[in-house]
Amino acid sequence: MSSPYILVVDDEPDIRELVREILEDEHYEVATAENGETARQALRDHRPDLILLDIWMPDLDGISLLKEWAEDEGLPSPVVMMSGHGTVETAVEATRLGAYDFLEKPLSLAKLLLTVERALEADRLARENVGLRRRTPPVPEPVGRSPAMQRLREQVKRIAQHDTWVLITGEAGSGRETFARYLHSQSTRRGRPFVDLGVSAIAKGNAARELFGSEQADHVHYGSLEQASGGTLFLDEVADMDLEAQGQLLGALDTGSFLRVGGTDPVKIDVRIIAATQRNLEDEVQAGRFREDLFYHLNVVPLHVSPLREHNEDIPELLGYYVNHFATHEKLPYRRFSVGAQNFLRNYAWPGNIRELRNLVQRILILGAGDEVSQAEVEATLGKGTAAPTQPAEGLVSFDQPLREAREVFEKAYLEYQLEKHGGNVSRMAKEAGMERTHLYRKLRSLGIEIKERR
Repeated sequence: MSSPYILVVDDEPDIRELVREILEDEHYEVATAENGETARQALRDHRPDLILLDIWMPDLDGISLLKEWAEDEGLPSPVVMMSGHGTVETAVEATRLGAYDFLEKPLSLAKLLLTVERALEADRLARENVGLRRRTPPVPEPVGRSPAMQRLREQVKRIAQHDTWVLITGEAGSGRETFARYLHSQSTRRGRPFVDLGVSAIAKGNAARELFGSEQADHVHYGSLEQASGGTLFLDEVADMDLEAQGQLLGALDTGSFLRVGGTDPVKIDVRIIAATQRNLEDEVQAGRFREDLFYHLNVVPLHVSPLREHNEDIPELLGYYVNHFATHEKLPYRRFSVGAQNFLRNYAWPGNIRELRNLVQRILILGAGDEVSQAEVEATLGKGTAAPTQPAEGLVSFDQPLREAREVFEKAYLEYQLEKHGGNVSRMAKEAGMERTHLYRKLRSLGIEIKERR
């Protein structure tokens, strides 16, 4: 994992080298530029985590350069201005354009290091806040005391100590991103960015730009791989990535570098990738919708997040957590769920998993009244007929359950029938089912069907 990368822009060689030595002694990576043009090239070569920018330079002053960067897509990183002849007006203009701070020359060693540290921390917190506003707030540690959740947390802590890529599977709303963020927070990369890229939200044909960035003339757009440099890139719903983008990503992973769209100079990759999907990627590979070689790249360590119905003993704790969350952060009234309401919800099917539970709590706190949430209020909020048993009768498909669950129930019943019919002979069974034999073995294992018992 790389250290924060800092670009020092100053036309005075002595100051450039002094600042470089000071920062390198503190274990930062440092690049220098002696004027505006070389600063532009440095940004093209490598996205910095922080820029120290002199105001007075011979070819282009720092304020003009700051304005140029700000007018593109916003500043590429925090900028700290430096000057020995600064005025109040100059400082105000730099702040208006987005500069984090203003240092006077001669530089104070202590103030320089403190400002750098604070600027990097402020940028990290700002990125986290963007993620919090955009998505469900992650919890410091995934909630739940059930054996399933305890095993998952312990598994994540072990995985986090090794810098391997991870593929997280699980149904929509089950908490895949929460576990991805938790894994990042437990890893050696926790001080570096966590960047989440929702693959399904990318417009068709735009995946390369979102992943690798682009450049033209003096403008550089940094893609997710560069934004996550030194940290973690979370590829949510990776199965939705088109085949062309899959090939480009695979090439980048193989070579350890990539080209921005429209660029000519390779950019090195230093990032941990966590991918997530609610689909079975092996099925997607068999169907030709996902590259097999990319699947093996991503699936170094698989992690499956169970649906809420399989650890429903955690529901009372989850209800309490979200009531506290909305009471604290959104100033909604604090209410407790009655024992009857909790018991009813423990037997609800939860097709939307934890996300559905969170939304239910928020809706009840907004629309309801009184200190206690009754079972009748919960049933009314969910709507009549939505509280289905957790599992339908064995072998029967319920029309009130999600399509994925119904399909699994049917597939299991169908394959058990075929296995019984052919006396455990997988070859004959595969021929009648119209499936490739290796794929059939995997399907039987995934559904928990034992072949030996039928022979």
